[in-house]
Amino acid sequence: MVRLSAILALMALLAPVAALSAPAVGMHWLALADPLVESQPLNAVAFYPAQGRPRSSEVDVYRVDAAQDAPLAAGRFPLVVISHGNNGSPFAHHDLATALAKAGFIVVAVLHTGDNYQDRSRAGTFSNLYGRPLQLSAAIDSVQSDPLLMAGLDSRRVGVIGYSAGGESALILAGAQPEPERLRAYCRQWPDDQDACGSGGALIPDRDDLSAFADPRVGAVMLMAPLALMFDRKGLEPVRVPVLIYSGDADRILQLEQNAAALAQQLPIPPDFRLLPGAGHFVFMAPCPEALEAVAPHVCEDADGVDRNAIHERLSVEAVRFFSRTLGGSQPDSAGGG
Repeated sequence: MVRLSAILALMALLAPVAALSAPAVGMHWLALADPLVESQPLNAVAFYPAQGRPRSSEVDVYRVDAAQDAPLAAGRFPLVVISHGNNGSPFAHHDLATALAKAGFIVVAVLHTGDNYQDRSRAGTFSNLYGRPLQLSAAIDSVQSDPLLMAGLDSRRVGVIGYSAGGESALILAGAQPEPERLRAYCRQWPDDQDACGSGGALIPDRDDLSAFADPRVGAVMLMAPLALMFDRKGLEPVRVPVLIYSGDADRILQLEQNAAALAQQLPIPPDFRLLPGAGHFVFMAPCPEALEAVAPHVCEDADGVDRNAIHERLSVEAVRFFSRTLGGSQPDSAGGG
């Protein structure tokens, strides 16, 4: 009887997603002003449940399961915003984004101005630490006024996904308060960590008018190999939303005990923490096409026994389950929202 009850409960949880999922996904570019420099553009790409038959598009080196500017499906959909890692790309998580869109979510992946694969002008700066969460919040605002998407958005239900440095940004957006001095202390202990300590652990003080920005619309956070060096228990105390954390126990870029494992111990609401055996830092990026593997093999190579495709299938299922539980699934047109 207990097992039957558990099965029925799980079916009830997943039913809205299964019933209202859209087999087709649309892809739509958003252009807005960078909140740090209004004259500078900030780009983001939205993935959303679409009408019509499924199609794919070639974007950069990726084949993405989405059609450019396809008509939005009927319904009211929660929003999930994705923050990529340092020097990253919004399409590095395209498979996760399209899986969520198929399940009835609008997903917006931000291209962080000043910290992406084409533009590193804000690397290691205060404006990058505090500016990335502002960019995520601006992307949420942009969906609310976008002619293609606004009619299907339920802006009361917002989640955030952060990978690597994007995990730091997602936590700040959810209320966490970073302490930059913790980075300096870490680098005194681990000076050989060139990824975190290339500048000796000191952020470049390019802006003195910025501070941590929290967006009260955020209702759930998913983190993948998150950067968390600058947070202590006190700084994490304001984070009062459900958190799902994934990390690999063979991460050589961000030390597990100082980042994901520390978060799991210090967040005020215990998170759901999933540790992947043998997995490295880059396993959370989408499986690599040949063109990317040719120019960035270190991003694409996984340890023996680590199946990135299988991991991403699991990530997609778990992300849909997590955000369906914490934000609720899609709703028909008669539902409120906006």
